[in-house]
Amino acid sequence: MEPPSSSGFYVSRAVALLLAGLAAALLLALAVLASLYGHCARVPPSDRRSLEVPNAASFSPLGQEGPSSTQEPVPTSEPQVTATSQDWRPPGPWDQLRLPPWLVPLHYDLELWPRLQPDKLSVQLLRFSGRVNITVRCAVSTKRLLLHSLFLDYDRAEVRGPLSPGTRNDTVGRVPVHDVWFAMDTQYVVLELGEALQSGSRYELHLSFSGPIFQEVREGLFLNTYTDQGERRALLASQMEPTFARSVFPCFDEPALKATFNITIIHHPRYVALSNMPQRGQSEKEDVNGSKWTVTTFYTTPHMPTYLVALAICDYDHVSRTERGKEIHIWARKDAIANGNADFALNITGPIFSFLEDLFNISYPLPKTDLIALPVFDNRAMENWGLLMFDESLLLLLPSDQLTEKKTLISYILSHEIGHQWFGNLVTMNWWNNIWLNEGFASYFEFGIINYFNPKLPRNEVFFSNFLHGVLKEDHALVSRAVSMKVENFTETSDINELFDLFTYNKGASMARMLSSFLNEHLFINALKSYLKMFSYSNAEQDDLWRHFQMAIDNQSEILLPATVKTIMDSWTHRGGFPVVTLNVSTGFMKQEPFYLGKAENQILQAHNDTWIVPILWIKNGAPQSLVWLDKSSKVFPEMQVSDSDQDWVILNLNMTGYYRVNYDKLGWKKLSQQLVKDPKAIPVIHRLQLIDDAFSLSKSNYIEIETALDLTKYLAEEDEIIVWYEVLVNLITRDLVSDVNDYDTYPLLKQYLLKRLNSIWNIYSTIIRENVAALQDDYLALISLEKVFGAACWLGLEDCLQLSRELFRKWMNHPENEIPYPIKNVILCYGVALGSDKEWDFLLNVYINTTKEEERIQLAYAMSCSKDPWILNRYMEYAITTSPFTFNETNVMEAVAASEVGRYIAKDFLINNWQAVIERYGTQSLVTLMYVIGRTISTDLQIMELQQFYSNMLEEHQRITVHAKLQTIKNENLKNKKRNARIAQWLRKNT
Repeated sequence: MEPPSSSGFYVSRAVALLLAGLAAALLLALAVLASLYGHCARVPPSDRRSLEVPNAASFSPLGQEGPSSTQEPVPTSEPQVTATSQDWRPPGPWDQLRLPPWLVPLHYDLELWPRLQPDKLSVQLLRFSGRVNITVRCAVSTKRLLLHSLFLDYDRAEVRGPLSPGTRNDTVGRVPVHDVWFAMDTQYVVLELGEALQSGSRYELHLSFSGPIFQEVREGLFLNTYTDQGERRALLASQMEPTFARSVFPCFDEPALKATFNITIIHHPRYVALSNMPQRGQSEKEDVNGSKWTVTTFYTTPHMPTYLVALAICDYDHVSRTERGKEIHIWARKDAIANGNADFALNITGPIFSFLEDLFNISYPLPKTDLIALPVFDNRAMENWGLLMFDESLLLLLPSDQLTEKKTLISYILSHEIGHQWFGNLVTMNWWNNIWLNEGFASYFEFGIINYFNPKLPRNEVFFSNFLHGVLKEDHALVSRAVSMKVENFTETSDINELFDLFTYNKGASMARMLSSFLNEHLFINALKSYLKMFSYSNAEQDDLWRHFQMAIDNQSEILLPATVKTIMDSWTHRGGFPVVTLNVSTGFMKQEPFYLGKAENQILQAHNDTWIVPILWIKNGAPQSLVWLDKSSKVFPEMQVSDSDQDWVILNLNMTGYYRVNYDKLGWKKLSQQLVKDPKAIPVIHRLQLIDDAFSLSKSNYIEIETALDLTKYLAEEDEIIVWYEVLVNLITRDLVSDVNDYDTYPLLKQYLLKRLNSIWNIYSTIIRENVAALQDDYLALISLEKVFGAACWLGLEDCLQLSRELFRKWMNHPENEIPYPIKNVILCYGVALGSDKEWDFLLNVYINTTKEEERIQLAYAMSCSKDPWILNRYMEYAITTSPFTFNETNVMEAVAASEVGRYIAKDFLINNWQAVIERYGTQSLVTLMYVIGRTISTDLQIMELQQFYSNMLEEHQRITVHAKLQTIKNENLKNKKRNARIAQWLRKNT
């Protein structure tokens, strides 16, 4: 997540910036500014300060060194805040990403007043005002207060106290506030005080502020506009994680600085206000114009971090149910509620809460839970305590979703966010470097929860598809990062935002799953219970978690580990990448080495001192064996040797619970290939998946020959699991192969080889599509795999696939109520156009024009690029650059056309004659992308020169340099692929 743009939200004080460089006149400049500008304005970030001060690291919280300590005091009765920038300030604590440990927040009284009115939705720049009283305890005597603040203006800043012992409101005097200024780079507001706060005493910070309501980004306090019951409407919602609370109210915006919150929201009477806690009361307020506003107050929250503070102001309806005496409400558009779209989520939310309460033996501590479906929510879902937020596409189930994976997806998303109520909300990581303790465990428990409610769902295969497959493709030794980062690696706020990635979620979940697998489920859950109980309403480090697992290990004698849990798990969480474990089945010799993407000769010979402590669960001849550990770079396991018998084979990494890839010597791979041909069902589905995935990945990175991977596919005529077929096709029918129409050698051989084996799986699912498509609605793996299987069958020219595409497309054309089954809709639309004429294309264009759903418009726009008629594609591109910019706004039509086999040449010629119009329509950057698409099959320098001449007049000099470098990379990659494809073709000749 990127920080929101500050454009349009504040006025730059240019005078202040000019005066900032005049060190001799600093005090005079501040006095002038204070008199000229009575209220605060934010000062935009500029170049680093020029003033250098020795020993900056030794600055004390008392602030004696800073020039602000000599300023005249501001009257404390109603102090006016004068903002200055930090550019003239000497280095100090405001340069650090972490807050200094001088103040500990205890409680916030927060009032927010957004100026959203239902009859004034055309207002372009909405704002809000607010007040916050923060009760703090002074841990270290200080004359400076640092709070997080971003995009906020201030009207008033007071410090009251010290508070009388045993009370929160009775004060003993006030502390003068001399100056208020901003450290923009680190997002602080700094209060310079006239006297030091006393260590051990409590104080109240009183701040009045205002800020922007964002419309283009969903961060901080943001606006959604939407249509409901035929009317244009709007709502406000918040997204505070990870560092956006500071753009809503000044706060101590770090996860360890938990506090309680009393929240008050002032809103238009036609709206309902929601927050973390139940509503406590309502009253009426009149503004200066005489307009009436509703003041809604909420009960006090538990101790929680600022990133979980939540609010929504909306004109929604809701459905409710009670679970163990606690209310659950799902809020959504009135149309959606009336149509029952929230019912599915409502019916499973309560049971998920109850399951986790029983599992951890810790009750959900809040008296209610609201879940709200937002029209647009960039973050997909957010686990705020008591007010969970979702993009409506991930919470509402439409009647048209019956044949999509949406039902299972909603179940997973809900399980993940509800899991956070324990992992993240109840127990929070100490700082963002261990965010995986939140996201990894919430992701892991998605599968435990759904498996409990749907025991027939193949848990291992789903985990592979949803988590392992994606992260193993991205994680390798040179570009990966550790899931548990060092704090010192973070220097900017944006570093925190970038943590919400595949490694945190997918690799984090894989770490939890591996830990569970080498212990056992009972011990794993008991350790987590202990951890959650100990750190409830508090914060934890990764080491705290390991200690509780170690305690569970120490209290039993059955499970023996080669090292402490901390030593084992740190070897995985403190480093990037993963190992390749190679077994020689003749000798039992096993070794590990880091996985490199494209292993080079020097890496093959390189010695690796750093090792992972690898749990090896394995099977021999189909029977599970005892756990062993590879805790060195190599080791011998005599029990893993196999005989010459055809019955003897070994597979490492049982159920793929270990986070590593497995390689074998030639004999090991040969025996597995033979077993697949002889009796594929003797090898579990998850391991058929594993063998294909590991073998093709290892072959692409030079660990094994491509022929070894291809040998594993000989049995495919007997493969009836669609998820295995999906994995095969993803690896065999690659984009470079599909797009390289000059590869006349490989395509016919691959067609002959695969079609012969594809018939079985094709017949199963084509029959279901024709006779009882509803049977697919609970087959999650089929729903996510069908598009690839059907698309491959049609691309390979399977006549029945082409015929089915014609049938379904024409049936839909003639009777639009006959919807094309969603899992194969993209394939049917594409081949319906490709096999048809302008009649089919014109029909699709008409549907596109009359459709408002963005997802459907994208589908249709890409389908129209599938035509094989040059004149139709030319006409399509002409439409795109000459019609209203609101037409084809979701899709760059030029790129869509250029991506097809025929369209690449059509798009190139069209671009020569229309490049200026294309720039006007899609922007100059689109030309750069088009160059990559058009040039994706180049393999010679001559082809690069031709393309350079082609685009020389279109691009700026820096763009030409960038494109040339990228085309060189594409050429080199294509040359490698051509060699690989030549070997595939040679193997196919021998085995077809």
